[in-house]
Amino acid sequence: MKLHYEAVTDALRQDVLALRTAKGQEGYIEPVSQCLEEACDDCRWRPVAIYDKDNIVGFAMYGYFLPEYPPDGRLWLDRLLIDARCQGKGYGKAAMSDLLHRLYREYPDRDKIYLSVIRENKAAISLYEQFGFAFSDERDTKGEYVMVKELVNFNYGKYCTNR
Repeated sequence: MKLHYEAVTDALRQDVLALRTAKGQEGYIEPVSQCLEEACDDCRWRPVAIYDKDNIVGFAMYGYFLPEYPPDGRLWLDRLLIDARCQGKGYGKAAMSDLLHRLYREYPDRDKIYLSVIRENKAAISLYEQFGFAFSDERDTKGEYVMVKELVNFNYGKYCTNR
């Protein structure tokens, strides 16, 4: 497995829109079409397609938001979707590892990464906890539970999967 990440452009849009959640996961993440609309409305979001060689396997979206969270802002890993056909093959863990490294490199002055999750999404919670995320006492604007990962003394090599 050798994942790579491509910014979602018009050329990749149809590939990304074809991604689906597995049966029973429908309410755990917004449809990709909604994510892309949000990214069009707010350029701080960075949507990326996740590929293994030439095959699309998932989608993620992240961004840094300052005015909403004074004084330091917040770095959000807002979406991570592995296509239903690709689940159970290690892509979620590999993508999470890569995304943490990406965020660490792109936002070196940030000391925390935030994400939100629906409590019933046990598989996602387990994945996030494996990577050091813990629940805060907070909910996001949609009522989802917020998890936070501290990046102080982040061990860059600890989660390597593709290197």
